[in-house]
Amino acid sequence: MTSDSALPLPDYDELPIAKLQHQIRALSADDIETLIEHEQQHGNRTPVLELLRTRRQQLAEGAEPSGGDQWDGTGKPADTPHGSPVSRDSAAGPGAPLRHGVAGQTADRDRP
Repeated sequence: MTSDSALPLPDYDELPIAKLQHQIRALSADDIETLIEHEQQHGNRTPVLELLRTRRQQLAEGAEPSGGDQWDGTGKPADTPHGSPVSRDSAAGPGAPLRHGVAGQTADRDRP
C-alpha cells in the first residue's frame, strides 16, 4: 500500500484529470507504475487509470519524460486578499432590460 507522502505527485488524489495529464509527462515509468498501483487501491477511477496506462505504454515505446517541472499547483485557488480585482472602470455599466427587445422603447435606458 502506498502512502500519500510516497507518491511522486503532491496532492495526487486532489488533482483534476486535466492537470494530471500534464504533470505525468515529467514522470518516469516507475513513478507512473506507483500511481497506477495507488489508483487501483484507492480511487480506481477508470479515466485516470486509462490516462496512466496510456502514458506507461508511451514510455515503453520509447517516449522520454519531459524535462522541467510540470508542477504548477493543484489548480485550487490560491489564498488571495479580500476584495475583488475588478475595477469600476472595467465593470459593465448599469442597464435596464429591453422592452420587447427594442432599445428605443425602454425609457431612460442606460441612464442613472
